[in-house]
Amino acid sequence: MRASGHIGDGQKYALTSDEDDSDFWGFAHEAEGFFTPLPDEEGARRVHLEGCLLQGGLLKSVDHVGSRRAMAGNAWFALLDGEGATMGSYFVNEVTVVDVKPSARGDDLVDLTVTLWCDNALSGAERVWDLIRTGHLNRTGMWHELAPEERHAWLSVALWSREYQRQGKPDAPAGQVFTLDGRHIVDRDSFYCAIGEAINGPGGYFGWNLDALNDCLRGGWGATTPFTLYWDSSAGARARLAECVPAGDREVVLFDLLLEIFEERGVSVFLR
Repeated sequence: MRASGHIGDGQKYALTSDEDDSDFWGFAHEAEGFFTPLPDEEGARRVHLEGCLLQGGLLKSVDHVGSRRAMAGNAWFALLDGEGATMGSYFVNEVTVVDVKPSARGDDLVDLTVTLWCDNALSGAERVWDLIRTGHLNRTGMWHELAPEERHAWLSVALWSREYQRQGKPDAPAGQVFTLDGRHIVDRDSFYCAIGEAINGPGGYFGWNLDALNDCLRGGWGATTPFTLYWDSSAGARARLAECVPAGDREVVLFDLLLEIFEERGVSVFLR
């Protein structure tokens, strides 16, 4: 989906009212602070939108800085590729203008500071979006060296960008064979990074918790069951996925529970 309005060079973000799809709020070149970690106490993010071309409800709020009318409302915050197509979007609450000034990026542009609430914009995600935008998320294993919190951000982008990355590609048909590389599986998130990559290629998504994995195995997320999964270096993965997790009225070792889920959904797993 392409963002509304006229996009110029370097505009990477777009805002649209959540209440009215036709109320397009404009573009921005940069969004400093959007992916900054929140303070220990939950609070609003302070985001500096650089090089904004404003429209609609956000433009109206600019004239009311310091008053209640400076709050434009809730919106979708979209990340754009170089052609202006939406790669993915975050829902943001209570977008409020707190400062506005002319932008050095152009005579018709402004730099805008807003506060907003967003639970899903994780620290470290911006780098992954940039890889997708520039076409550099193009090989397997790029998540291997990430820190634990960065792997979770990687998975979040894999989820929010999945439709853009797949570009309407249908699920692999039933009967396919996939290979899961277990060498870099050290915890839950690294397992989901690895299975997403095994099914959908670099930056691919195939769940980021047990419920999501179950959903993906029902179809519509890249693969059709029944299929075969060769799990390479599985002994090391088994040793590292040894925590006990609740499963109904019992507790099961995570590695064993994953095998149960695969079996229940028609996946034949061969441990190698």
